[in-house]
Amino acid sequence: MKYAIIIPDGAADEPLEELGGKTPLEAARTPNMDWIAKHGRIGTVRNIPADMAPGSDVAILSVLGYSPVEFYTGRAPLEAAAQGLTVPPEAWIFRCNLVTIIDGVMEDHSAGHITTEEGGEILRKLQAALGEIGVHFYPGVSYRHLTTIDADFDVQTIPPHDILGRKADDHLPTGRGAERLRKLMAAAETLLAGEEINAVRRELGENPATNIWLWGQGKMPQLPGFEERFGVRGAAITAVDLVRGLSRLIGWDVIDVPGATGLVDTNYEGKAAAAVEALDTHDLVLVHLEGPDEAGHNADGKAKLVGLERIDEKIIAPLLERLQAEGDEWRILVLPDHPTPCRLRTHTSEAVPFAIAGKRMEHVLTGSFTEANARQSDLHIDAGANLMEFFLTVR
Repeated sequence: MKYAIIIPDGAADEPLEELGGKTPLEAARTPNMDWIAKHGRIGTVRNIPADMAPGSDVAILSVLGYSPVEFYTGRAPLEAAAQGLTVPPEAWIFRCNLVTIIDGVMEDHSAGHITTEEGGEILRKLQAALGEIGVHFYPGVSYRHLTTIDADFDVQTIPPHDILGRKADDHLPTGRGAERLRKLMAAAETLLAGEEINAVRRELGENPATNIWLWGQGKMPQLPGFEERFGVRGAAITAVDLVRGLSRLIGWDVIDVPGATGLVDTNYEGKAAAAVEALDTHDLVLVHLEGPDEAGHNADGKAKLVGLERIDEKIIAPLLERLQAEGDEWRILVLPDHPTPCRLRTHTSEAVPFAIAGKRMEHVLTGSFTEANARQSDLHIDAGANLMEFFLTVR
C-alpha cells in the first residue's frame, strides 16, 4: 500500500461576503478534492481536544496519530527538534516571533513576513546583545525563531496571531518566571528600535520587526516511532518547522524543497515532484501547505481560495495520478488541521472536514469537499488521533 496525506493548513472557514456567502472551500475550484470526497469517504474530525489551545502543533500531532493529551509539551520544542538543536533537559524552549507592534497594538504577528536573511541577522544581534548564561537565541525561518532559557517556569503565554488588533501589553506572559520574559522582551524592543534593517523596511513600506514575542513554551517531548506503531515508513514535505520537528520526532524523513515558503506563493511544483518521488522509497508521504492558514490570519478570503485551487491542481492532481499507478493498493487523505476563519484571523477548535479515497473506501455521500457536506456525513471522529489508524488500517 501507498499512502498520501495533504494538509491545507487552516483551510476550513465560515461563509464570507467577499466570496458570495460561500466558504473558501465552497467557492474554490477543487475538482481533485471533490473527486476524493465523491469516490471515497467524507466526514469530520476534531483535532483539538477540549481545553487545549487550537494550534497547528496540537492539531497536527493529532493528525499524525498521537494524542495531544498524552504527548504534547509545547510548540517551541517541536521547532527545536526541526532545527536539530541540542537542548538540555532542564531548559525551557520558547517560540520567539518577530512581530510588529504599533502604538501598543499587535499589528502583525510576522513582521511583514520578514525574510529569513533579515530575521537571522536580527536574531544574531539579539544573541550578541542579550544572550547570557542560560539564555540563547536561535535563528529560524522568516519571523519564526527560538529562545531557550535555563530557569524554572510556570507561565501562561498567548500566540501573537491570537491578539491581532489588540493591545499587546494586555497579553504579556503571566505566572512564575513571567517577569524575566517581560524584561527580555522589553530589552529586545529597545534594541530593535534602532535596528538598520527596520529602517530599510519602513522606507520600503514594509512592516518592521519592532518586538520579539515569546510563547509556545515547553520541554522536549519523547514520541514513540511511527513505523514501530503502524508498520509504515513515512516522509514529510513542509516549509514549517513545527511539522518538520514532529516528523523527525516520530522517525519520518523530512524532505526539503527549495522555494517552499509556507505562503500562498510556495513552490507547489517542487513539493509535488518531491512527494511523487518519495513514494518510490516510502510507504507514506505527507505534504503540508501553510498558505491557507496565513491567508486566514490576514483575513484574506480570496487569497485562501487561490491557495486551495493551487493545492488542488499542483499537489493533489499529480499525487492522485502517481497513486493510481499502483492499481488498487493506495489511499489518499486530505484535511485541514484546524479552521482559521478569516473573520476571526485566528485558529478555532471546531471539527474540520476530511476525505479519504482509495482501497475499500466506498462513498456514502457524493457531494464535493466542503464543510457543510462533511457535516452531513455519517462519519465523525471526535478524537483526531484516531483518524490515522482508520486511514491506515480500516478494512
